[in-house]
Amino acid sequence: MKVVALAGGVGGAKLVDGLAKILPIDDFTVIVNTGDDFDHFGLRICPDIDTVCYTLAGIANQETGWGRADETWQVLGSISQLGGPTWFQLGDQDVGVHLERTRLLSEGISLSEIISRFCKIWGIEIRVIPMSNSPVSTIVHTHEGDLPFQDYFVKRKCKPHVMGFSFKGVEHALPAPGVLETLNAAELIIICPSNPWVSVDPIFSVPGIKDVISDRKQRSVVVAVSPIIKGATIKGPAAKMFSEMGIDPSALSVAEHYRSKYGHEVLTGFVYDSLDAELSKLLDEMGIETLKTNTIMNDTQDRIRLAEKVIRFGNSLLQPKNI
Repeated sequence: MKVVALAGGVGGAKLVDGLAKILPIDDFTVIVNTGDDFDHFGLRICPDIDTVCYTLAGIANQETGWGRADETWQVLGSISQLGGPTWFQLGDQDVGVHLERTRLLSEGISLSEIISRFCKIWGIEIRVIPMSNSPVSTIVHTHEGDLPFQDYFVKRKCKPHVMGFSFKGVEHALPAPGVLETLNAAELIIICPSNPWVSVDPIFSVPGIKDVISDRKQRSVVVAVSPIIKGATIKGPAAKMFSEMGIDPSALSVAEHYRSKYGHEVLTGFVYDSLDAELSKLLDEMGIETLKTNTIMNDTQDRIRLAEKVIRFGNSLLQPKNI
């Protein structure tokens, strides 16, 4: 079974890691959000891509979920001493990645090719593809004005009241090589437990991606995993974003968001946490097949456990289509 995961952020990276541990290498691809990419100190920084790759390579900081394990901070300390901005935490190993990525980009090498090179070096065998090689910037519309995502998320610590989002440049973006082909060949497409607004929506907003997923509906299944549990998220501001836009933060709202945003029939299945059992009836009334299970991933075994359940669930939904 060919499986494609759409991912961004720590939650997405964790499930991708679990999936990578149980699926054949040639049958699994992850497409990663690049809407939060930005330039800092003249370096091209790709937070979601790096989080996914560091996690898959086993070199991620296990405490934070982002950044590198056994990191040192000499560069950031020097910047601080000289009075420079330190709001975005750049570890020394991380800086090395940003420097080399920026150098390669300046030579005309595409982001997707750079990711492929880095993955080989880090021993990552599955295919990791950016949603686009074209620059796309997530803009957060707040009561204080428009903010680039990293300014909102890191510099302002998610404090401004959110009013909405837009993706600058997405209308001119092209899917990265392999994105549409991989989606078209997929039998199971998994929307990871990533922030719907700023990790998943940017991917679907790239011209062509939503269309190919919709066209695949009769030949494949699309399963989304809720990042919201009991009105909150393990990490990130998704629940806060829902609330500030007047939407009850819940697994039900996540399912409704995907259906209203991408089309009523896009979702085949929806996975939500057992702690939200009271939502079962409402979710069932949406006409989507559901799986209620423990979705919290505290360690590697949790990631594998959830990945196995999502794959079994997706496969069970796929079987009738093959009869």
